[in-house]
Amino acid sequence: MKRLIAWVLATALTLGGPGLFLIAFLDSSFLSLPEVVDILMMGLVTQHKERMLYYAIMPTLGSVMGCFALYMVARKGGEAFLRKRLKERHVDRVMTVFQKYGLLAVALPSIMPPPVPFKAFVIAAGVARVPPLQFLFAVTLGRGVRYFGEALLAVWYGDRAAEVLQDHGGRVLIVVLTAIVVGAAGWFLWNRRSRQGSV
Repeated sequence: MKRLIAWVLATALTLGGPGLFLIAFLDSSFLSLPEVVDILMMGLVTQHKERMLYYAIMPTLGSVMGCFALYMVARKGGEAFLRKRLKERHVDRVMTVFQKYGLLAVALPSIMPPPVPFKAFVIAAGVARVPPLQFLFAVTLGRGVRYFGEALLAVWYGDRAAEVLQDHGGRVLIVVLTAIVVGAAGWFLWNRRSRQGSV
């Protein structure tokens, strides 16, 4: 497995944007490559600032598709799949959080770095049979805010971006959480108006 991961990383580095897509897809689905996507993406943006949007979009798309693949497997496998993949105490905790906060329980963890067990929330969304479009919206919002935010840090701070993120992660997280809450509120209002319009 270590050799496979090393090969994937080496290949991804030479591929640039498609490589970011590949690593993000694998990390968000069936492999675990914590913070690799973030570091590679910020490194590429630092070297090619004019491609910032491209380098932020590629891991966002890869991660969304990887999450969706995991979500679909969990949706078909049900709670038994969730309990096979996670410790019992994590399962109950995740399901409680998910039932209480709904889509925010997917959107918020999707922007947070490890050790937040984001995949647990993705699997829980599949088990809870969250509508696919709502799930995709929540993950795209969260991952988009995360990767675009990191790309902006790389433009502003260059090689120091990762260090700034580590030192000031709390403040960055507050800004990001605010963006997520605003986005979620917008989605809720739009959804409510759509329902009222169809009545």
